[in-house]
Parts: sequence; structure tokens; C-alpha cells
Amino acid sequence: MEFSEGSNKSLMDKETCCNNNNGVTSRTAQNMSSSFMRKKSDPILVSTIRFRILRELLANLQEVILGTKLAVLFPAIPLAIVADFYKFGRPWVFALSLLGLTPLAERVSFLTENKIHVLKYSLMGSILSNLLLVLGTSLLCGGLANLKREQRYDRKQADVNSGLLLLGLLCHMLPLMFKYAVKPETGVSIAEYTLELSRASSVVMLVAYIGYIVFQLKTHRQIFDSQEEVEDEDEDEEKAVIGFWSGFSWLVGMTLIIALLSEYVVGTIEAASETWGISISFISIILIPIVGNAAEHAGAIIFAFKNKLDISLGVALGSATQISMFAVPLCVVVGWIMRIKMDLDFNLLETGCLALTILVVAFTLQDGTSHYMKGVVLCLCYAAISACFFVHKIPAPL
Repeated sequence: MEFSEGSNKSLMDKETCCNNNNGVTSRTAQNMSSSFMRKKSDPILVSTIRFRILRELLANLQEVILGTKLAVLFPAIPLAIVADFYKFGRPWVFALSLLGLTPLAERVSFLTENKIHVLKYSLMGSILSNLLLVLGTSLLCGGLANLKREQRYDRKQADVNSGLLLLGLLCHMLPLMFKYAVKPETGVSIAEYTLELSRASSVVMLVAYIGYIVFQLKTHRQIFDSQEEVEDEDEDEEKAVIGFWSGFSWLVGMTLIIALLSEYVVGTIEAASETWGISISFISIILIPIVGNAAEHAGAIIFAFKNKLDISLGVALGSATQISMFAVPLCVVVGWIMRIKMDLDFNLLETGCLALTILVVAFTLQDGTSHYMKGVVLCLCYAAISACFFVHKIPAPL
């Protein structure tokens, strides 16, 4: 009898572990492979340091750098730089770089685990920002700056990007429609099948993006040439202001700062949401993409002022297409490799906003001409969506 009760309890525990899709159990299952590579660091040496800032800094370094069983591979990073500097041969540089990337990839997983929802919504927010805010502001400013003449652009470029965005929308909607089409009483594991469908759709999207690259750079390159290309050929080439190694040093420094600030953003987003009373969905979908798209936003507006709408469209539509057809499915595939359950299910409200955005933009760009009213419409659409996510609370992350 005792054996029977123990067996039943064991079976119930296993069933609970498999069926529980919320809380710590699900997150532990998702990150089991990466957690296996971690080890506990000894805090005794760090705790003896008197200065609090230095103690916290060393504790973070110890946790991040030494908190993995792959820490022995970190010396491969400076060795790869040395091998490249002294021309040891490309195979050696490649091998050392590959070894150095291994612990870095594991540490990135450690730093960003359980933030899949932030990643998903920030990517979707970047698509919305490019299609509505960046494009809308460009059309608005370009129309106001050129009131006395009609602005024209090449419809072919817009049609290609619109078609790809609609294909991406289809792939995003399939997991959502599948979730609502399958009834729970059928006994089908909806989460598992949705994940498999998302991975298959991601592969389709990546294949389509590769075809888009070939189409853009090889077979139909003339469609994507800017309208001012002939004038630009007569201009003098820009000379480098700083040298290669100076630029490389600045790039490394900026990358480190970006990585540090990104870690701060991801680590404090939930606390900021609770303190300010702003939903995580608004921060992830609206605020973060606006900051991330600031540079290309400014560039698109400048080109619109100069009546170079083809370039502005290339910036806005090209970025949205790249995120939708490459960045999002690539994250799903990489998560698949790392055994992290990231899918294309963005929930009903988010997917609906994405669908309406793509349709509005496709209709706006169908005639090949532009005026400021089109920009006003797109900007107001973005304002309405922003208000929606400001009052909307997304569920707790799975």
C-alpha cells in the first residue's frame, strides 16, 4: 500500500510538473539546459571587501564571469584578438573566436532568462514604431516641407515590402488562430503544437527573407536604387575622420555601454512598471522601440525634408521587414537551439494591432504619391495604439 501511494504521488508530481504552464516550474523547464552549465560562486572573498560599490562590482563580475562551468574558455577571447593581431592564421582566429563565444552565449542566456516576453514585445513594438511613427513622421514632415509640389516615390519598393510584411503577419497569426481553433477538451497539448507551428513558420520566414535579399541585391537591384543615385555619384567620397583602430576602440566601448544599459533596462523594467504604474506592455512595445529607432527615425525625417521619399521608405519599411522576417524568426530558431520556448504567439490584442497597422500602411502607400495628411493618419494610429497599451496589462510572463 505504501508503494502504491508513493507511486501515485510520484506520478502526480510528474503530471503537475508537465502541466503547470505558469510560475517557477515552467521557467525552470525552459532554462534547464542553461542552468545545467551554471555553478555557484563562493562569495566569501568578495564579502570581506569594505567598500560597498567595489564589493558589489566584484560580486557581479564573480557571478557573471565565474558563475559558469564554461568560464575556462574566457581566455580564448583575448587569445583570438592576439592571434588576429599577429596574423597567426584565419583558422586559429576562427577557432579561438568560436571558443570565446561559447561562454558568452551561455552568460547572455543567464542574464536574459525569463525575459522572453520583453524580447517579443520590444521586437513587435519596433515593427509598429517603424511602420507608424517613423514612416508617419517622415510623410508628415516631408509633406509640410514640400507643400507646393507633390511628393512621389517608387511603388514597386513599397509593394515588395508590403507583401513580405503580409507574409510575416500570416505566420504570426497562425499560432494564435491555432490556439483558438483547438478545443482544450480534445486532449491536444496546445502549447507544444503552437511552439512547433511557430518554429516551422519561422523557418518559412527566414527562407522568404533570404529570397528577399537575393531579390534586392541581385536579380532586381534597380527597384531599390534611390532616386538620387545619379546625383550622388558626382559627389566627392567622404573621408574617414578617425582611423580604423580609433573607430574600433570607440565601437567596443559603446558596445559595452549598450550592453550594460540594456542589462539595466531588462533587470529593472518590472520594478519601474510597478513604481510608475505603467504597464510592461507600454514600456516594451512603445518606449523601448522609440529609443532604439531614434537614429533611423531622424535619418528618415531628414531625407523626407529633402524630398527623397524612396530613401525614407527604405529606412522605415526596410527596418520593419527586417525585424518581422528576420529578427523575430531568428530569435525563435535560436531559442529552439538553446531549448528556450519562444513562439510567435503575441496574444490577440498585440497581433490585432500588428495586422491593422500593416493593412493601413499598405493602403496608404498604394498610389505612389504622398502628402502630409497620410503622415497625420499614421501618427494618429500610433497614438491610438500607444493609448491602448498604456491601459493594457499583459499577463505575467510564462
